[in-house]
Amino acid sequence: MRSALIIALIAAAAVSASTYFLSAFDIVIVSASAIAVFVFSFLILKYRTDRFIYKRVKSIYGESLPGPDSAADMVSLTREVKKFASDKKLEIEMLKIREEYRREFLGNVAHELKTPLFTVQGYLSTLLDGAVKDKSVRQKYLERAEKGVERLIHIVQDFDMITRLEMGNLNLAVMKFDIVELVQSVFELLEMEASKKDILLHFDRRYSRPIYVLGDKERIRQAVINLVMNSIKYGKEKGSTEAAIEEIADDKVIVRITDNGQGIDAQYLPRLFERFFRVDKSGSRADGGSGLGLAIVKHIIEGHNEKIFVKSTRGEGSEFSFTLKKAE
Repeated sequence: MRSALIIALIAAAAVSASTYFLSAFDIVIVSASAIAVFVFSFLILKYRTDRFIYKRVKSIYGESLPGPDSAADMVSLTREVKKFASDKKLEIEMLKIREEYRREFLGNVAHELKTPLFTVQGYLSTLLDGAVKDKSVRQKYLERAEKGVERLIHIVQDFDMITRLEMGNLNLAVMKFDIVELVQSVFELLEMEASKKDILLHFDRRYSRPIYVLGDKERIRQAVINLVMNSIKYGKEKGSTEAAIEEIADDKVIVRITDNGQGIDAQYLPRLFERFFRVDKSGSRADGGSGLGLAIVKHIIEGHNEKIFVKSTRGEGSEFSFTLKKAE
């Protein structure tokens, strides 16, 4: 508008000068000419400017902008450019998060594998340097090397499982089974592990009848094993781990695994199910965990289209619970 006004004033001045020298000056003619020149100049300048801006913006932002017919509407164009810029900013932020996640993942993998690999290498190198001739030392070092290999196998198996779970290759074999019997079998399996810390594994009450649910029995067994192992690992000496099974709706059952161990600070709860996340970095590694147990549990439960929950108070203990569909 400013440019059109300047052009109109110049045109009016020119018309005024020409008519003045021709002794035919008419204010109406001059005014009408100025208005006509202003309107014409404004329309031409706006059209050409919008086209120019559109072409330049189009060359930067590509095909996501509206077509040339929309270029005249600068408000619409501005809105589209802002939306495009916002989307690209979000995309860049996501790429940064993924890159940071990738670096963290590779660092965690290297760290997890490094300890058992170096342990096995150390024992084997000692044996090769001459300790193999001492029968007692040889036996002890071979047993320790074997434990290191077993931990490597456990870590690799967890890697394989979490990868297949995250790719959606869960392939659930859904069946009807007794969840009470399953939890009892897990307690029996881990009884010796719990006895090392004098931890009591028990139900909250006596279940006089089976509670049937629908799900992949072996996957749910793996989830319960991981939760109970976690409670043992972080439980206190002479503590307890309690299982409770409740019917919370006509078609739902909730399974609770509760311990009275060290508990978890509230700030860490949102990250508990992330791969490799540990509250106590050193302690859990000493116990030989892969850092994938809770992540595996989360994928298994969500693979059943169910929910998993956690409640914890530092110094008092933790409760992990998940839902299952009740069998008819």
